[in-house]
Amino acid sequence: MAKEANARTGKLFLFLCKRERIKLPVWIVSITLVTVLVALAFDGLYETATDRQYMAETMENPAMIAMVGKGFGLDDYTIGSMLAHQMLVLTGVAVGIMSILLVVRLTRADEEEGQLELMRALPVGRLAQTNAAILLLVVTNVILALVLTIGLGSLNIESIDWFGSFMYGSALGVVGLFFGAVTLFTTQLSDSARGSMMLAYLVLAASYMIRAVGDAAEHWVPYLSPLGLVNRSAIYVDNHIWPLIVVILAAVGFAVWGLHLQNKRDIGSGLLPQRAGRSEASRLLKGPFGLSLKLLKTSLIAWAIGMLLIGSSYGSVLGDLDTFLGENEMIMQVVGGDLEDGGSLVEHFLAMLTDIIAIVATIPALTVFFKMKAEEKKERSEPILATRISRTRWLSTFALLSFVTSVIMLTLGVVSLAGIGMIVVDDLSFVSLVEAQLIYLPAMWVLIGFAISLYGWIPKLSIIAWFYLLFSFFTIYLGDLLEFPEWLMKVSSYQHIPELFVEEVNWITLIVLFLIGIGLSVIGWIGYLKRDIEG
Repeated sequence: MAKEANARTGKLFLFLCKRERIKLPVWIVSITLVTVLVALAFDGLYETATDRQYMAETMENPAMIAMVGKGFGLDDYTIGSMLAHQMLVLTGVAVGIMSILLVVRLTRADEEEGQLELMRALPVGRLAQTNAAILLLVVTNVILALVLTIGLGSLNIESIDWFGSFMYGSALGVVGLFFGAVTLFTTQLSDSARGSMMLAYLVLAASYMIRAVGDAAEHWVPYLSPLGLVNRSAIYVDNHIWPLIVVILAAVGFAVWGLHLQNKRDIGSGLLPQRAGRSEASRLLKGPFGLSLKLLKTSLIAWAIGMLLIGSSYGSVLGDLDTFLGENEMIMQVVGGDLEDGGSLVEHFLAMLTDIIAIVATIPALTVFFKMKAEEKKERSEPILATRISRTRWLSTFALLSFVTSVIMLTLGVVSLAGIGMIVVDDLSFVSLVEAQLIYLPAMWVLIGFAISLYGWIPKLSIIAWFYLLFSFFTIYLGDLLEFPEWLMKVSSYQHIPELFVEEVNWITLIVLFLIGIGLSVIGWIGYLKRDIEG
């Protein structure tokens, strides 16, 4: 019986590997590259024990502990312990997102689109698709762990030894396995890919918040979080293995539970009771704008909450900003190297925060527009365009929603940042901070326009827009630190936005960025009118 349920798992695994041959390597390379670059940056900036100890003192700020986790080896703060302290938890969140997306994509999303039903019509086992997805999840996280181990161990940094690097890679791999297993469980609860993903993201967010609150309060609560547990491994200091074993056992438990529930439910169903629908559809659904809002409602609410939390967390740091910044060399490099161009270090730091919030706020804006691409790929656009809804109206609906989303998300981020900041800082100007943030809108609209142009002409290349956003983040967060050339920095539209606290506004530059965004959108519209609809 078990043999029949698992029949053809190997062949399905190879098929899934072929499907994911681009996305997964991009994730692995990106995570490894960021980790290695940060390790090299730490090694170059903190050459003496005195510099490292000063950094250790600044990281004892409760707000920083809540953000990055409890530090170990602070009395002898080596490059290795610094890397694990400041990067492990945040990178673990990224690995968790990777695993959640992977499992949802290979299980509930395929089931929702009818692909699983077609697959089961062939001589394959009932659990073959799920087993293949689990196998790919394991292989992906094992490869990530090995690549991280090799990447860090090869740096020849004294405190970043091979066993510690193995522990660092293994910790992140274990985190990925845990959240992948949790996602396998949530896919049995919800009858939709979106619902499953939101439940998994809720577990990830809860894990981070439980760890943050517990670490800041020096409580035992972080032991209830996988992120808190792997942080207790004290990598590059004590290298405890038992927290990783606990997380692995929890992952196995969720995976077995998920497989058991899948064996009990019908295809296309979820174990959670469905909410009773309305007897009549809303009037908003008569038009494309209401329909698109309905499709995006849950993710928009989740992103709105996320932007409020991000802004609030950054705002909470501002109270002890002078103590945190001090004469910290890395922060000096990140926020702009020397400060001879004017403005205080605090003002430059605030400018960097507005940079990062703008980058993060662009993600939901792009997600909104690319929902149109997802609808086309699922062959849902063609029936709509067969009605009186024109291509122009259909495209402009998602484009407009994307632009509006950028404004809303950016506003939520800066309002929460300024609101919390005003509580902990006496002389912080709410209006000035909001102005400094909203001035990024033209740069965000350039990227949205770029996404529209790619989708309009060559939908398969739309992923380039995400790479451009990732590149922009690199130039903002690590550009000065790694001494990127000026011309390379200026490739990012975000680098053309002035730091309003220390620079004058160049209205011509902002107008040009705005026109570029509109121009790219028009180019995309022309391409969309000319090309065939997929399906």
